[in-house]
Parts: sequence; C-alpha cells; structure tokens
Amino acid sequence: MLEIRTVVMGVGDMRRAVEFWTRALGYVPREGEARDDWTVLVPAGGGHGVAVALDVSATPVQEHPRVHLDLYARDTADQAAEVERLVSLGAERVDWDLYPEDPDFVVLADPEGNRFCVIDPTH
Repeated sequence: MLEIRTVVMGVGDMRRAVEFWTRALGYVPREGEARDDWTVLVPAGGGHGVAVALDVSATPVQEHPRVHLDLYARDTADQAAEVERLVSLGAERVDWDLYPEDPDFVVLADPEGNRFCVIDPTH
C-alpha cells in the first residue's frame, strides 16, 4: 500500500521559501541542510508529519492550483490566530473568487505565491 510522505512545491527563491515554511510549520531542513535547488523540510525534533520538499521552479504560480496544502487549525479562534501569524510571516490573503457562502477555510499565498488554506475543522 502506498502512503504520502512528501509534498513537493515549486519555488523561485529557495531562501525565502525555506524561511517562511520553517517558521510557518515549525519544520527544519532534513539533515540540517537547505540547498539552493532542493530542500526537504521535516517536523522538528523527529516529530511525525508529511515532509514538504521545495524545488526551484520557473513555472508560474497557478491562480487556481489543482493541488494545494490544507493546514488544519484546532478551532475557529485558532484559525484566526494562525491566519494572522502566517500573514505576519509573509503570507498574503488571497481574494478568492471561489469561496462558498459560509467557508470553513481561508485562502492564503506564501511569499512565492503558492496558494494554501487554513481550515477550521469545527466549522
């Protein structure tokens, strides 16, 4: 049986992407190394979780990506706090034209423009 262990995201500026995602997720570069062309981020302290690999790419960011990350908060208050924390780290709110009437998610973009969502699972 297969399992997902790594999600790969294209980035234009590796240093900026590593800085954002390590702070956003509390991850660290695997084996302590961040390369200029490819870096795998893993949970700090040997924790469990899907790795995030950053790969230098010249492909433009998609306005409506076919694949994106969903990051889960604990509840509504935690979602609001996490959105503000991520924005303070360099994420931007996305004026998402596909929001449903009463969304349980907030769409953000990392400093590279990659879209991701912060989910309120109690909504």
